[in-house]
Amino acid sequence: MAEKVLMKGNEAIAEAAIMAGCRHFFGYPITPQTEVAAYMAKRMPKMGGTYLQAESEIAAINMVYGASSAGVRAMTSSSSPGISLKSEGLSYMAGSDLPAVLVNIQRGGPGLGGIRPSQSDYFQATRSSGHGDFHMIVLAPNNVQEMFDLTIEAFELADQYRMTAMILGDGMLGQVMEPVDISRGEAASNVTKDWALTGTKGQRKRNVINSLYLEAEELEMLNLKRFEKYAEVEKIARTDNYLTEDAEVIIVAYGICARIARNAINEARKKGIKAGLIRPVTLWPFPKNQLKAAAEKAKAFVVVEMSMGQMIQDVELSIRCSRPVHLCSRTGGMVPTPEAVLEAIENAAQAERS
Repeated sequence: MAEKVLMKGNEAIAEAAIMAGCRHFFGYPITPQTEVAAYMAKRMPKMGGTYLQAESEIAAINMVYGASSAGVRAMTSSSSPGISLKSEGLSYMAGSDLPAVLVNIQRGGPGLGGIRPSQSDYFQATRSSGHGDFHMIVLAPNNVQEMFDLTIEAFELADQYRMTAMILGDGMLGQVMEPVDISRGEAASNVTKDWALTGTKGQRKRNVINSLYLEAEELEMLNLKRFEKYAEVEKIARTDNYLTEDAEVIIVAYGICARIARNAINEARKKGIKAGLIRPVTLWPFPKNQLKAAAEKAKAFVVVEMSMGQMIQDVELSIRCSRPVHLCSRTGGMVPTPEAVLEAIENAAQAERS
């Protein structure tokens, strides 16, 4: 029987992490993700785990580095400017091939910006989370149940591929309350971590975890090998589609924008416009093949996002600019309305008839 609990999105992430076997959380308060840390502060001691409010976001990510090196499941969370402070540590973790889960509940920017919801960290998450050649797995929930489910999946993927997996949400998803089925939450890692720093007990050669390689040839080899792994990770790219079978105008949106877009699509259908939705669940790897296939039938695309236009570039690249791609966006903490999305759909359909 399903066990449903009314939870905020931030609380669902925290509870999912605990049920996934995470017993080490290091973080720092920042709106609108502070409930993640607050929930962990209450629950971790009861679970025999470690909750530590670090002196800074920089310290928190390096504590995750240390815990992950020992082979345990560890997590940190923050919001936009805090994630920027973690970028050096994220690069070190990638260079050391360490698994971890990172949560970003985005707020408006740049700078301190504001505390209202945003999606303006898309480039940071998918392209430039730190220096050097590396990627993170980026998962984008669009409801509280998915914030729970994808957090558990993030731990699984992180361990499987020895990568950081990010949950990329926004302030609205973090604060909204919805029923969550937590009955499917237990998930302990079954990945053998023979690379971890657990002490040799005199029985094996010692392990070394390091991201410094002074020989260029060695570093190149490691980067090439890492990108072979990334090629495997690209196979997990997936979408959640809505009314796309006959769609002539396809909306591409993730997170809260995808929920808003569904309402607009329903209204467009009432007006005789064949609209549909492709919602990327994985932002990296981006579902390029799914978008490319959709472009064979669709006449136009509309990208809906809470930024000046970031994901739109991945849509254009995926379809090789074979179809017009329009942007419907708000920024600075403003959220697109269903009416604005409907107008964008109507404009795109009209442009194709002209």
